Amino acid sequence: MLFMKRKNPQSRAPAVRRMVLANWTCGEGKERCTVPAARRVVPLLGCAMLLLGACLLARMQEGQQEARTSFFAMDTYVTLTVCGKDGDALAGEAQREMERMERLWSVTDPDSELSALNREGEARVGAETAALLRFSLEMAKRTEGKLDPTIYPVLTAWGFTTDEKRVPSGEEIAEALERVGYEKVIPADGGRVRLEDGAQLDLGAVAKGYAGERIAEYLRERGVRSALLDLGGNVEAVGSKPDGSPWKLGLRDPLSDGLIGTLSAVDLAVVTSGSYERFFIGADGKRYGHILDPSTGYPVDNGLLSVTVLAKDGGLADALSTALFVMGKDGAVGHWKKYRDFDMILLTEEKEIWLTPGADSLFSANSGYEAWERHLIK
Repeated sequence: MLFMKRKNPQSRAPAVRRMVLANWTCGEGKERCTVPAARRVVPLLGCAMLLLGACLLARMQEGQQEARTSFFAMDTYVTLTVCGKDGDALAGEAQREMERMERLWSVTDPDSELSALNREGEARVGAETAALLRFSLEMAKRTEGKLDPTIYPVLTAWGFTTDEKRVPSGEEIAEALERVGYEKVIPADGGRVRLEDGAQLDLGAVAKGYAGERIAEYLRERGVRSALLDLGGNVEAVGSKPDGSPWKLGLRDPLSDGLIGTLSAVDLAVVTSGSYERFFIGADGKRYGHILDPSTGYPVDNGLLSVTVLAKDGGLADALSTALFVMGKDGAVGHWKKYRDFDMILLTEEKEIWLTPGADSLFSANSGYEAWERHLIK
């Protein structure tokens, strides 16, 4: 859920949501360029959840220009591909914009607005941070706390905010849970925010999707009709590929290194959450995933392997991918039936694929996965 600012991003691979970018065709008559090994696997949440091994095969039309920049931000590797005139300049501007948002929202940067609020318990935040916090609280209410921006004390107890992961005692978890509850966040006029009862915020479950949404809007306002934004696996497709065909994203099999199928994306955000990449093995030999249930303080274990959300808004897709994973299959299906403002793909431990109609029309399973039972949610 969180993203941290690291001084040396090369020191270790990020964790959560992984997107493999490989075999891009850079243009007619040009050699195929392969993303360097260090960048092929890009964490899907700066923490490791995912999922989309993106077979993004983009053949540029005659006269089209493609600019691509890769960098480390929000605890993940980011790759921005912008097609069209002035692509290099726009990609650079988008990078600087994302790095600026990271400086606002990183929970481990002592100079960020979020860190100041966590440290002081009350502070004035800027309009962008206030908007992100307002959206996070709206999603917490909508999901009945399955997504809770005050989960930070529990993440800390488990060591997911550091490299010292461990199984906390029941007493530690109970104490941390006393500080959890989105109703403890009290926004006021003028951008002031107060945190009650020792609450602390972590907006990592929504920040990357929200940032991708903002960058996509920024590019569209400047006339970009074709771009792909991979924020560590939080993918924003701006328009289609330059030739008019959809972007192709590979959905990873959580049980292997293979791709279970491909998704077609045009003007769409695609975000996957799961605990199969970011986890640790406790002294008891049990595997503990990083997605925690805010109501219990323990890692989610409900039979789901991953949740992929498709939505027009990156913030919504990011928030729901985590919340639906916490809800479990039945809860996720019920949430979709109630709101129907997104689509989703659920992969279960029983080797089942559950899809809403919109996702079903965009998803093609790869050969070799006939044993996975496919279900259409109605």
